[in-house]
Amino acid sequence: MNNRNKWIFMTLLMGVFSMGYGQSQNKNYTFRNPDLEMEVRIKDLISRLTLQEKVSMMKHQSPAIERLGIPAYNWWNEALHGVARTTEKVTVFPQAIGMAATFDTEALQKMGDITSSEGRALFNEDLRTGKTGSIYRGLTYWTPNINIFRDPRWGRGQETYGEDPYLTAKMGSAIVRGLEGNDPKYLKSVACAKHYAVHSGPEYNRHSFDARTSTYDLWDTYLPAFRELITKAKVHGVMCAYNRFDGQPCCGNSKLLSDILHKQWNFDGYVTSDCWAVSDFAQFHKTHANNTEAVSDALLSGTDLECGNLYQLLEQGVKQGLLSEREINVSLTRLFKILFKIGMFDPADRVPYASIGKEVIESAAHKKHAYEMAQKSMVLLENKKNVLPLNYSKIKRIALIGPNADNGHSQLANYFGTPSEIVTPYSSLQKRFGGKIKIDYIKGVGIVDKLKESPSFAQVAAQAKKSDVIIFVGGINADYEGEAGDAGAGGYSGFASGDRTTIALPTVQTELLKELKKTGRPLIVVNMSGSIMDFQWESQNADAILQAWYGGQAAGDAIVDVLFGQYNPSGRMPLTTYKSDKDLPAFEDYSMANRTYRYFTGEVRYPFGYGLSYTNFSYSSLENDPEVQTGATIQVTTTVKNIGKMDGDEVVQLYLIHQQDKNKRTPIHSLKGFKRIHLKAGESAKVSFSLSPEELALTDSDGNLTESAKKVDIYVGGGQPNKSAGSFSAVDIKGEPYKVF
Repeated sequence: MNNRNKWIFMTLLMGVFSMGYGQSQNKNYTFRNPDLEMEVRIKDLISRLTLQEKVSMMKHQSPAIERLGIPAYNWWNEALHGVARTTEKVTVFPQAIGMAATFDTEALQKMGDITSSEGRALFNEDLRTGKTGSIYRGLTYWTPNINIFRDPRWGRGQETYGEDPYLTAKMGSAIVRGLEGNDPKYLKSVACAKHYAVHSGPEYNRHSFDARTSTYDLWDTYLPAFRELITKAKVHGVMCAYNRFDGQPCCGNSKLLSDILHKQWNFDGYVTSDCWAVSDFAQFHKTHANNTEAVSDALLSGTDLECGNLYQLLEQGVKQGLLSEREINVSLTRLFKILFKIGMFDPADRVPYASIGKEVIESAAHKKHAYEMAQKSMVLLENKKNVLPLNYSKIKRIALIGPNADNGHSQLANYFGTPSEIVTPYSSLQKRFGGKIKIDYIKGVGIVDKLKESPSFAQVAAQAKKSDVIIFVGGINADYEGEAGDAGAGGYSGFASGDRTTIALPTVQTELLKELKKTGRPLIVVNMSGSIMDFQWESQNADAILQAWYGGQAAGDAIVDVLFGQYNPSGRMPLTTYKSDKDLPAFEDYSMANRTYRYFTGEVRYPFGYGLSYTNFSYSSLENDPEVQTGATIQVTTTVKNIGKMDGDEVVQLYLIHQQDKNKRTPIHSLKGFKRIHLKAGESAKVSFSLSPEELALTDSDGNLTESAKKVDIYVGGGQPNKSAGSFSAVDIKGEPYKVF
């Protein structure tokens, strides 16, 4: 059988499993021949479409073209920390900021792989039952969010990987690799780097806000993670942001899309608008006279797909001479490339992921990984007099108090799926110790206000005094911080349109904690939030503080593991904990001056990279060449030893300290390497880093990343320089300037 007859036969045989529609699928169209080059197939498909059909397929809800056997497809899906918003039960991992606290790229890549497996299973089921085109069922996930969490008040910062460009780039790349898979022809699912670019609040004015920043900050802070995901991780999707950047809407921004994304970075994937962002052009940004001009400009700038309902106006744009059908074909080609890569027009036996079935969803292995990531995300901030870990054999009674002690909703954060079981701290304690330790659960207080018909704070404290230890599980949840419109519990002091107006724990919770402190019992605070709390009172008065983020379905077990020493805490802060609101510049100021650990000059509560352990680690002197030429790679090695009595993980962090130049902006120091290792008590291991010219270089005022001849200090330790156990060394870089980018 020759190749031509073979593909016709396989198309007929596998028709029921393919994405075509009935008899139309069986027509002898060139674009259905899987043995031809993709470019040939796409060109053939586009040639068969009318202009009206073309523009209809450039919206997130792409309709079926039944005469060609093209099924409906909905591009809008989410997978921030597991498959989101589906009606099916799925595995739910910690929120992205919690996964960032693991500093574990391998675990995050595995999470992405698990998520794409569960998403593929749902997608394949839809194909088998002929139900395509539903929202939140496709394989194009609008994940990850790699915006820089520059201000802790931003409600959507919980979706990111923190404040540092390097950490964000590495974690973002890891989930891209996990989601997209490693097949040379097909994508397991499609990742999307968002929101491009210079986007991190406030939420209330995002549809009209014009973000302004220096060229230095643009290239030093806001673009590096996007550059890494596009040029190295080869992400296949990019979402442009709602706001303007330097006067132009991001989804019609010639500098961001045409110049940087396509010309400089050679991006060959697809660009989608944020949802209804193109309608902002005329309505809120006031940059375009009408919607026809807006959609034409968006497409010409490089926005291939509209999440919204305006791109049908592209047909009018062609008729009015604002753009050509050829230019529409360019964007449509990018979109079809994605659909071909997920196997849209190929027999199921050709697509390696088409056989994934629903049995993988919530499998034991998937739930185990969600549990392990929750464990790794926990950051121990305070542990006065080593009150933790608790010795359960010496405890007869626990007072469990607080609004998040038995609130599974809080653990799911935003953009979440729904698991079959959510383990809260209360349910975990009951499961383990219910027959051995008396657990007095008293909610005591709401997130932001007192509870109606509830005991007074004094009465709650009197009951708590009967216990051996008080565990207060507080914080906030995604009802109060998140995306504008989704965080619907506004109107309370401290919150506005999904953002926070203060970094303090809600006052009512601190008031209850003060009463609990009077009991004299050990007071342990477990905080759930997507950002930092300044803990002004709590840091001085609580015996222990555990930052638990929004830990997903297994958060309760992970918290109890840490409290009772069944897991040695090893999470590290992906954010700087400032001491008060007074430390924060104006929210709408996008300058990085005095922001994040790289540029903040004041005293902080808990630094970026910080986290306590139940054991201690030592670092040997660094081994590295004392001198190197520009353009060369440096090897740095140290030996890390667990000098304590408990097994545990250490997050080994490498920072570079460049000589300060009065004429140029220079970070105080910058993370340029990290590795998570596990060491048994008394065990040691060698840890090595390779520092490339890119990592050794600095951004200049023109945005160029250039390595110059100068002395650079290297620090490797368990946190930032001078704030943790670690070792310093230096390298003298010689030679001519080496331009990296």
